[in-house]
Amino acid sequence: MCTVTLQYDQSSALARRKIAALMATGLFKQITTQSQAPTQEEIREERELTQAFMEHSKKSMSDIIARYV
Repeated sequence: MCTVTLQYDQSSALARRKIAALMATGLFKQITTQSQAPTQEEIREERELTQAFMEHSKKSMSDIIARYV
């Protein structure tokens, strides 16, 4: 069995009708899931990746920025 995740504007009547039509076919079922908060390790890894990206970005853009300053 596969899982499909949909994001839509709840205020859109068209989106609600389309989802209702899909559900009415009986081919799909709705499952509610709880999102898990990131662990401290995941937060630390994300910060490290962000810092590495930002540092590299500054170095690679320095020549381009210098041209216009």
